[in-house]
Amino acid sequence: MAGNRTLTIIKPDAFASGKAGLIIAHLEKAGFTIRAARVLHLSTQQAEQFYDVHRARPFFASLVKFMTQGPCMPMVLERDNAVAELRNVIGSTDPKDAAEGTIRKLYAVSKESNAIHASDSDENALRESNFFFAETTLLNSR
Repeated sequence: MAGNRTLTIIKPDAFASGKAGLIIAHLEKAGFTIRAARVLHLSTQQAEQFYDVHRARPFFASLVKFMTQGPCMPMVLERDNAVAELRNVIGSTDPKDAAEGTIRKLYAVSKESNAIHASDSDENALRESNFFFAETTLLNSR
């Protein structure tokens, strides 16, 4: 059975443009419950560690620079089949390819400034959640 928790990050572009509240409302309307959230400004070292899986990719340096340009908001979300459902709700990486009504279609500026991060597997959701939150900071399920 797929996991019920996943990680998302409202990225610096969406946070700086005042879209965080709209994105949170969109997530809650889609049935997600926030189990942990915080606002932080990632250091270069933190961003490099978090995105280490992309280190060999040509966009790694620009991704790290982008994610360290200002505050972001990581959140642990909960609902049935959380990873797959969140990826459906946020839409394609490139907003011009994203389905109507998805977060990226509504709030992303470009493929690079795409408003939100979402874990791509249950394993990564756990790893990424643990990067930002200790188990003791997560609110329990009902």
